[in-house]
Amino acid sequence: MIGFYFRDAKLFGFLTLLLSLGCCYSLQATIRYNVSLAHPEQHLFHVTMTIPDVENEVFIQMPAWNALYQMRDFSAHIQQVEVRRAAVQPEDDAGHAVIAPDTEPPSIEKIDKLTWRIKSHGGDGTINVRYAIYWDEPGPFATQLNGEHAFINPAMILMYVPERRSEQVQLALGDVPESWNAAGPGIQGLEQMDRARQFSSTFADYDALADAPIEAGKFEQFQLPGMSPEVWVVIHGDSYKKKQIETELKRICEYEIKLMGKAPYWRYTFIVHTGKTAAGAGGGMEHADSTAISVLSPESLPGVAAHEFFHLWNVKRIRPATLYPIDYTKEQYTRALWFAEGVTNTYGSYTLERSGLWSKQQLYHDLGEQITELEARPANRWQSAEQSSLDAWLEKYPLYQNPEYSVSYYSKGQILGVLLDILIRDRTDNAKSLDDVLREMNNDFGVSGKPYRDSLDVQLAAEKIAGGSFEDFFKHYVARANPLPYQAIFVLAGLELRQTSRQRAALGFAADGALKGPLVVRSVDANSAAAEAGLQTGDLILKWNGGEPPRRIADWLRQHKSGELLHLVIRRDDAELKIDFRLGEIAETFYDLAEYSRAGEKARHIREGLLHGTTDAATLRATN
Repeated sequence: MIGFYFRDAKLFGFLTLLLSLGCCYSLQATIRYNVSLAHPEQHLFHVTMTIPDVENEVFIQMPAWNALYQMRDFSAHIQQVEVRRAAVQPEDDAGHAVIAPDTEPPSIEKIDKLTWRIKSHGGDGTINVRYAIYWDEPGPFATQLNGEHAFINPAMILMYVPERRSEQVQLALGDVPESWNAAGPGIQGLEQMDRARQFSSTFADYDALADAPIEAGKFEQFQLPGMSPEVWVVIHGDSYKKKQIETELKRICEYEIKLMGKAPYWRYTFIVHTGKTAAGAGGGMEHADSTAISVLSPESLPGVAAHEFFHLWNVKRIRPATLYPIDYTKEQYTRALWFAEGVTNTYGSYTLERSGLWSKQQLYHDLGEQITELEARPANRWQSAEQSSLDAWLEKYPLYQNPEYSVSYYSKGQILGVLLDILIRDRTDNAKSLDDVLREMNNDFGVSGKPYRDSLDVQLAAEKIAGGSFEDFFKHYVARANPLPYQAIFVLAGLELRQTSRQRAALGFAADGALKGPLVVRSVDANSAAAEAGLQTGDLILKWNGGEPPRRIADWLRQHKSGELLHLVIRRDDAELKIDFRLGEIAETFYDLAEYSRAGEKARHIREGLLHGTTDAATLRATN
């Protein structure tokens, strides 16, 4: 471990003075952070937190969670916490410091895994808290500092004062290598200091700062042409085509803004890691005026971007009451993720098709894949969309990810969104749609800032738009795990669900692991050849047919047949063992969505409305 210290007393003195002066902003009730990126290859952020107006004592905390519904205890990354009295202190009328010369220096005591108590010992005024925090994890849900770049989710490196979270905060990002730039939704000022650079920003409160990711490094930055308000792209990676990304992201942004009526930001930023920079991590994380996206290939970017950009409305403005205000210290349980994430998936796929980035066949295929995934999981028989949402905090446990234990609120919510859309269109002769429900909720909750009451307000908004009850739909298919009525609803939109079955190879066990190294066996099917050969839960798979274990086991299985021999070298306790067995076989059911050749006029209009995002009741009545 590398200890935390300032190697240059002059540098520390300058930073202290800078923090004390607070640039051009008032000192009053402004908590300030200076984050040093000196020696990024050591993966340590050096943080100085300046807390003004301290009286007697103050408590500081480190968030336990952010970005993922997982308790990750970011304080575990902290090496050392120290406190000092700031150089600038309150003065009396004569201009003399009010602190007695023999005043005891401030002290700090850790109270629990997230909390420290600082006592001023009579020296009330401004306190500096210093610590180092280690991060080197790729992806939009983490934070990373290395010789190539820095990506920062601020809540993962910055403490806060619990009772002062609503106060304005300032951030200075210092000791940025001279060849690097920095970008993010809040980055404002730039100052050159010798061979380093410093960037600064001001936020309304800690939560706004926590919701503003930062990228620093050698990246390309460009503005999407013709977009107002501005949309910027910060991309760090390789093997991408700028023009293609411009075209795809512009289509996505323009369609979703048109759909929802107005852009809710003054400037938006896409932070994208692709290729080697993604380092195997994937996914996207929504923020109030930005998103951070990590994709292995630029071809995956539109699908993630369409989902994340729609979060501008659904989640970031249309917010469930169960998730707001944020409590960084404990789990916040909600039944609404099927809507907040799943229906956002619905609109991600709608956007790709309606903007011309997908064909309608791709939309049908994607929905068929979601149904296939959902119906293949035995847990679908008992875990409802609401329960899947509540259980999001269990996702960090590999066993919970197995098909017998859970379903995805992303997949189930996406399907429910499409089914609800068709029902609304059918009940209103295609005069209204789920689009109207989202706009209604944005007007009622997004614009006003009032959070909604999980599934209840979604149901009430749908009923208001459709002019009738959806109690049975929400009771049976959202709150409960009744089989979804695919055929009965898809036929209303001139669609049919086709089912096929085929045999495929099966391992007989589930395993996962990091990007490199051994895989961990998470479960073993009781009647499988793997179990008969002696494979056990918890075994570490060191070798797979003489080579490295595959990272994508499902892809590996698709290239092999049942009956083939699999050779494993595993470690159990302190012993290495060889285990050989033949691949098993299972029947797999696949679902495909297709247009129904005998669809009536009304169903065809509904289908076209769903595909194009239109309503045309007047046209329908004229043709009947």
